[in-house]
Amino acid sequence: MPVFFTAISTILGAIMFLRFGFAVGQQGLLGTILIILIGHMVTIPTAMAIAEIATNQKVEGGGEYYIISRSFGLVIGSTIGITLYLSQAISVAFYIIAFTEAFTPLFNWLNGFNLPGWVSWLMDQKQTIGIPALLGLTYIMLTKGASLGVKTLYVVVATLGIALVAFFVGSALEQTTPYGPVTTILDFPNSGIKSVDFFTVFAIIFPAFTGMTAGVGLSGDLKDPSKSLPLGTLSATISGMIIYLFIAYKLHISASPLELADTSRLIMSEIAWQGAWLIPIGLAAATISSALGSIMVAPRTLQAISRDRIFPTPFLNDFLSKGKGVSDEPYNASLVTILIAGAFIFLGQLDAVAQIISMFFMVTYGSLCLISFLNHFAADPSYRPSFRSRWYISLFGAIACFGLMFFMNASYAIMATILLVSLYFLIAFFNKDKKSIALIFQGVIFQFSRQLQVFLQKADKEAARSWRPSVVALSKHTFDRIGPFDLLRWIAHKYGFGTYIHFVPGYLSRQLNREAKVAKNRLIKMAEISDSNIYIDTMISPSYQSAIAQIIQLPGMAGTDNNLLLLEYTKHDITGLTDLIDNFNLIRSVDFDLAILASSDRGFGIRKRIHIWITQQDYRNATLMILLAYILMGHKEWAGAEPRVYAYFTEDIMDQEQSRLTGLIQAGQLPISTHNVEFITRTHDANPHEVIIAKSRDADLTFIGFLAETVKKLGAKMFTDYDLPGNILFISSSDEMDPK
Repeated sequence: MPVFFTAISTILGAIMFLRFGFAVGQQGLLGTILIILIGHMVTIPTAMAIAEIATNQKVEGGGEYYIISRSFGLVIGSTIGITLYLSQAISVAFYIIAFTEAFTPLFNWLNGFNLPGWVSWLMDQKQTIGIPALLGLTYIMLTKGASLGVKTLYVVVATLGIALVAFFVGSALEQTTPYGPVTTILDFPNSGIKSVDFFTVFAIIFPAFTGMTAGVGLSGDLKDPSKSLPLGTLSATISGMIIYLFIAYKLHISASPLELADTSRLIMSEIAWQGAWLIPIGLAAATISSALGSIMVAPRTLQAISRDRIFPTPFLNDFLSKGKGVSDEPYNASLVTILIAGAFIFLGQLDAVAQIISMFFMVTYGSLCLISFLNHFAADPSYRPSFRSRWYISLFGAIACFGLMFFMNASYAIMATILLVSLYFLIAFFNKDKKSIALIFQGVIFQFSRQLQVFLQKADKEAARSWRPSVVALSKHTFDRIGPFDLLRWIAHKYGFGTYIHFVPGYLSRQLNREAKVAKNRLIKMAEISDSNIYIDTMISPSYQSAIAQIIQLPGMAGTDNNLLLLEYTKHDITGLTDLIDNFNLIRSVDFDLAILASSDRGFGIRKRIHIWITQQDYRNATLMILLAYILMGHKEWAGAEPRVYAYFTEDIMDQEQSRLTGLIQAGQLPISTHNVEFITRTHDANPHEVIIAKSRDADLTFIGFLAETVKKLGAKMFTDYDLPGNILFISSSDEMDPK
């Protein structure tokens, strides 16, 4: 019952008394019913979402902000939380402006006594009652605290009940205009009343349906929250919808459209039995209790945001988070809230304030529905609410919220969106330490990735029309030689996928496992700093041979099998090369393309000159070398690099190979220009190694192809005869690549 009464007393509030007749007058009975149904297409999914989330966890300080920030992470959560706070702070002004309307009958009566002009002017100003009411509420809240709200709750609900009974038993006014049951009123000639379109009326009326989340903050004080929260929240939401449908019908049969559309009249008081005093009392009770609720909730939201250290200066966070007394009343946050509310009270326009609040409500409710949907999609086993909504209901609620914002008022929606985006970037800028990915997004990414991987594996594979690198690299010298890591991140930047394995020699033990985790975290930091799109891992293995055997069997991480193995050694220590040669048969046991990086002191130099050597012995490697060079040049660190292809053939086949290579380039099958190709005739007495050294001594990276048969015949000599200052990438294609 506390959850139900808290929610229903907020739902049946100011808009019900002051603007529901306006809605029926402007849109007719069916139009108003449509407004009620559309509004509850948002509020019912939100009520189900909030009941679901709240039964999975205890909702602590900040209420809805706590849920949103702990689900979306502090940066996104506080962005939405600030807009939530603004809606709550502006709601204080909204309810107090509505509270002043309860005095309209009294002021009208007093005006009959020929009062002085300045007194009449004061009574016409909403601030005359609004500002003292705000100050009075502030005093009550700061001195009595939140406990007062619970004590007055039942009195407010009883007063609302009496006012509604009086309204339903009241008599119809004498109607002056025929009013059919399906009429939609669009014009009020000679009345001074302006017709309003459907979605503007909806934006004004929508706050009437909100308030179902008011009971969420009680989750920590309930005996059985898993039962009370969903039952109380949903019953209040559905009860509110039913009551509003009956109110719309009662208004429809009791007054003319012109009388209903006149916002200067408190039409419910004219219809209700003893309405002249019962309805204003009901309005006063509903609005002052809602204002008191908002003035208690809003500062606590602001206090919770500041305690998460979101604001840019420590002073501001400390000032706003400061509590007072045993109950930790948010004293300073309350002062800020009062200033914001006072500014909107001076605005004095109930309809304008209602539309602004509607925007912020839509953002908050859409976020809550989205949290529920994402939790369903993420399928986190730790998410076990005792009450469950349905994923499609939550998704529909989220889409409806964000869509209705633009239908209601496109200008306000754009302003709200700009505010949200600006807040996000400001908060992210001042809170770089809080930009870790939230668990809910990790779960969503995991599920999406899992389903995509399974789909790709099961899908029928068409014959490959193009080659895309899926590279796995292995090195135990990562922190000494950065070359393989850089090369992999360049290849995987845009066109392919890379898996980098740091090899830790030894037998698996607790100590070595801890060391491997430390190394992995260091590598992840390296990847973050260098803006790399590669997957990082470590591997503990007793020997280089066993490590090779393991990585060539790794599954592809991008939904496709790995197709390129990247290994490395340094020219100053051929131990690594010896390990490669000793395990060459094992490496060639799978159909991988093979890239071996020979690192030098010069490294990749200034990253401007790439040389590619094509010879008649290893022509089948040409396409792979050119394609890898093209992929490298797609990275910003190789921007402006000049590729140079050296076609080195004997005189007897030069014409044939030149025509073939030129034809492939002109047909667009090789990503290079003919201006970047130099044809060199190989004489019988020339040493090809000396020719390559002479031409490529200033290259930053030289591509040289090789054949498995040559390695088996020459061993390490195949690689050591190229004495170049820069890095060399030896390439061996598993098969001749079709250049498409």
